[in-house]
Amino acid sequence: MGPRHARLDVRAGFAARKPAQSSPAPGESRRDVSRRLRELFSLPRRTVKLPALSAGRRAIAPPTRLSTDRPSNVCDNSTQAGQRALIGPDLPTRFGSCTNARKMAVIQQMSVDTKAFAERLAAVGSEIEAELDALLGFAPREGEPARPKRLVEAMRYAILGGGKRLRPFLVVETARALGEAGAGPRRVGAAIECLHGYSLIHDDLPAMDDDDLRRGRPTVHRAFDEATAILAGDALLTLAFEIIAAPATGGDAGVRAALCAGLARAAGLAGMVGGQMLDLAAEQAVQPLDGAAIAQLQAMKTGALLRFSVEAGGLIAGASELARAALKRYGDALGAAFQIADDLLDVEGDAATMGKRVGKDADRNKATFVAALGLEGARAKRDELVSEAIAAIDALELGAKGDTLRAAARFVAARKN
Repeated sequence: MGPRHARLDVRAGFAARKPAQSSPAPGESRRDVSRRLRELFSLPRRTVKLPALSAGRRAIAPPTRLSTDRPSNVCDNSTQAGQRALIGPDLPTRFGSCTNARKMAVIQQMSVDTKAFAERLAAVGSEIEAELDALLGFAPREGEPARPKRLVEAMRYAILGGGKRLRPFLVVETARALGEAGAGPRRVGAAIECLHGYSLIHDDLPAMDDDDLRRGRPTVHRAFDEATAILAGDALLTLAFEIIAAPATGGDAGVRAALCAGLARAAGLAGMVGGQMLDLAAEQAVQPLDGAAIAQLQAMKTGALLRFSVEAGGLIAGASELARAALKRYGDALGAAFQIADDLLDVEGDAATMGKRVGKDADRNKATFVAALGLEGARAKRDELVSEAIAAIDALELGAKGDTLRAAARFVAARKN
């Protein structure tokens, strides 16, 4: 190790930089040596290269790559909330004047919290899977004359055994952050997942996106047939409202009615279905859509259902109007970031990891922020939206109770499928 390097010692969780021995070079005074040693303390051997934050943002974007560039000279307690929920494409920003012990603690905390988030996402996913499995049984339920076996098979094929379960996760975790747990959030989450499953079945049909692969296996119309796929989607759509409206979902009838109305708006004419229509029209457009038009299309097609998943958690938990407004901002930003991340994956991902065909957006002339802004511009827009989502949760002043929702915002940007 040369005289210009330093040695990193770690003892009992404490990191301390120790300068190597140095002697004066020819022509150097003792003052020069002292100055050079002081520089060794202030310039770490490896630091983190990070994107700049938007003005006024305290949200901390998580990690992409290590670099030897010198970081900006900021280190304060405003980073602590973000450090608890680190997950995603970039390490915490602005490490400059932090000690190495602080930097290492942040990185170690990121690893712990990333694992904790993944475990929580998987745990909620298992709960939702069990809920869906029970709801989609073959035996008729009370008041039902029969359940056609082939139709149930197609519904179960579409909805069980795959997917991130992000939408029900948002319902459950939003309600939990606000103090509400139990069967209600799980049932509402399962209902939203049924509706989401319907949308995927219909999106994959030859008349729509014409996809043969979904989650690494044949799409429903390929595994069964087109007529069965259409009916399976229809059945999942209507089942979603049946689940929410049932007394077993809990809460008073007014809350369940509000949930049904909110889901209908998010999924229908002014939401997901309307956005799909705009998406199809954009494929045939002579001129590419501008940024505002793309944002509106994506907010309807993808964002509306994600936003409602967050809002539903607030409704179940009896959130105040002020809190629900903050949750709406969070859901809007998260939904937009999710779609941009999806568009980036269509360009940069691979079919094996994605579990579906990639590169189709460009082939079909899809209106995306990647097409409008390029890859770097789309990434910057995605990261800005993640920061907006985190800022909305910070505004709720939930403290550590909001960490999972902050981590979820970073997850949508960092995911690989």
